Amino acid sequence: MPGTDTSAARPFGRRLLHRLGRPSTGAAVVWVPLAAVVCGLFTGALASRVAWETSRPQPDRAEASAILTMAFPGHDLGEIDTPPALFVVYGHALRPGTVKTLVLGDGGEYQESATSAAAFGAPPVPAEQIVAVARDRLTGAGWTVYDPQVAEGISCADKMCATPLAITDTTLVARRGDTILNASISSQTAADASYLAVELHRAPPPLVVPAGVLGTLLGAVAGWGVFGWASRRSAQRGSAVSVLLGVAVVLWWLPMLLAAPSLLRRHHRGEPHPAWHPFWEWLGQPAASLLFLVGAVCALLGLGMAAGARRES
Repeated sequence: MPGTDTSAARPFGRRLLHRLGRPSTGAAVVWVPLAAVVCGLFTGALASRVAWETSRPQPDRAEASAILTMAFPGHDLGEIDTPPALFVVYGHALRPGTVKTLVLGDGGEYQESATSAAAFGAPPVPAEQIVAVARDRLTGAGWTVYDPQVAEGISCADKMCATPLAITDTTLVARRGDTILNASISSQTAADASYLAVELHRAPPPLVVPAGVLGTLLGAVAGWGVFGWASRRSAQRGSAVSVLLGVAVVLWWLPMLLAAPSLLRRHHRGEPHPAWHPFWEWLGQPAASLLFLVGAVCALLGLGMAAGARRES
């Protein structure tokens, strides 16, 4: 009938989607989808980090000793260091005192921990022989061994480097099950430097990928709804809300645009990667956590202003 308000007759679900699923016109058509995508990525990264808690603890001294004795017989690797947590900052478990470290430029030090050991001095046999023996023994024990990466360098026998010596540094990577071995074998001969350094750590547990995918999808849907709603609520209020939310989107995307290509280049140079870097590192986090936090403040201010705006008549 003429004059009848048809909006009231719409099913509730359609009215809700109409209100939550559509950005306003103008710049919001650009920044709302970008905000939705980045919200999905951040949510997926958080979900994958939670899923990391299903990982087995890092190898203890008994497990590490058995692996090191098998792969590197005859080498004195000294004391085996075990980490205090699955992820660490400068070797320490995350705690309130390390928050400043994460925010003020050293967030990249938040990394998966590893059980480690090292042998010092001149290698008792040529470095090439150490690598060959380790490859054979690891392969025989059921490990997948990747092609070694060899880098050449210079070592100085004295402070003035009057007698430079050519050295090689070989990186050996292997994986068996959820355990990854990274070894660095050097031909250096200095008594106070290591010729063999080994780290053992866990690969991402199986739940990391599905948790990241599900978190990304749910976060993107929620971001689309929230930021689309904010763009319409603020349409009559001026550009302040759009500016704040636009700044948040830029601050969130910028680290990602810098970090992801760098990691891709590292993977495509032929370096062995038995496990991919954690999801959040591809987003430039927490290395750029300060930008993320500033963006979050801008987003909260913008959403607060949008919530205070009058509804369209």
